[in-house]
Amino acid sequence: MLKRGMAPAHPGEILKGLYLEPLEINITQAAVKLGVARKTLSQLINGHMGISAEMAIRLSKALNTTPQLWMNMQQSYDLWVAEKKSDNIHVVPFAMAS
Repeated sequence: MLKRGMAPAHPGEILKGLYLEPLEINITQAAVKLGVARKTLSQLINGHMGISAEMAIRLSKALNTTPQLWMNMQQSYDLWVAEKKSDNIHVVPFAMAS
């Protein structure tokens, strides 16, 4: 279970801060290189959408990383968001067979 403290960075934030900005590539240029719509990449960079498996593959090819890197970042972020809301998730535990 993740701690409810500091949020992991959204993968779009990592993409922007560790890759696009140092390489001096803007969103439009990156979208062309990735073969995606500018709007799609903008939504990802701004944290309005997550990284799909296909986007993880595109990023891994463009940035010489692995798709797992991007999927793991997304999973960590998604789990953190869900954990923040977990007090509102009500379930009935399954009974164990005797």
